[in-house]
Amino acid sequence: MATLSMIDSGDAPRADLLSGFSFEISAKDAMRLEAIRPIVPDGTVVSITYLPNESDEARIAAAAQLRALGLTPMPHVAARRVASADTLQRFLDGLSCGAGVERLFVIAGDLAQPAGPFADARALISAVDPARHGIRTVGIAGYPEGHPAISRERLDQARRDKIADLSGSGVEIEILTQFAFDGAPIVDWLRDIRADGFGGMVRVGLPGPANVGTLLRFAARCGVGASAKVMAKYGTSLAKLFNTAGPDLLYAELAREIDPAVLGPVTVHLYPFGGLQKMAEWAAAGAAIAR
Repeated sequence: MATLSMIDSGDAPRADLLSGFSFEISAKDAMRLEAIRPIVPDGTVVSITYLPNESDEARIAAAAQLRALGLTPMPHVAARRVASADTLQRFLDGLSCGAGVERLFVIAGDLAQPAGPFADARALISAVDPARHGIRTVGIAGYPEGHPAISRERLDQARRDKIADLSGSGVEIEILTQFAFDGAPIVDWLRDIRADGFGGMVRVGLPGPANVGTLLRFAARCGVGASAKVMAKYGTSLAKLFNTAGPDLLYAELAREIDPAVLGPVTVHLYPFGGLQKMAEWAAAGAAIAR
């Protein structure tokens, strides 16, 4: 089983960031969750990515499977990939009626040109009636290390705009971040958004245990910084491409530096790049230490 040998070293942690953790799957991964269900806490939030090669029907079926397993589905909607307003409404109706979905994670998506009428996440948010579809929580994206194609000023303003739009809709707002390898930018970014007035849950993205080469491939694909210096802080080396690395050092740093009394509610969101089993074992080991 994966261990968290680094979590209980150094200064005592101030935050238990694995309490209420969430993780990410694709629609096709839903049927694989039975194997890890015994070590995943009841009600754990599981986000379902909006991959271009998976259909809305598959996403709805995955959400229903999560519900049947006693987990909480949080489907993604990628605004630029939605073909029409009718397509969006049918998808939301299916999630509500077919899977009892109460959480939604809205992102812009990575298409250069929108496939339909929604140019960004804010445009899609304006088209969603949470009461009609039983949506109680809406997640929006956060980028502690910035975005390769969007300035920090634009990212900050987009976050403020989406929060303002959602604030009058009666939903709880969460921020779920891109994964990172370096704790300092995460903590600085948390201070900034709290100073900016956001007090809701923040789900900080961490890569689950994976082959170093796999981590680097996902980092390059997502525009995440993964220099030799950063990877050394993460606890591994660019030379160890075939070794498995877990986020022990990064988690320990965040748990020490994040004071919930100052930085508010924070938990981790795990990206299972090395597989669901390794991720679940890592999280279970950490939860056992925290207890």
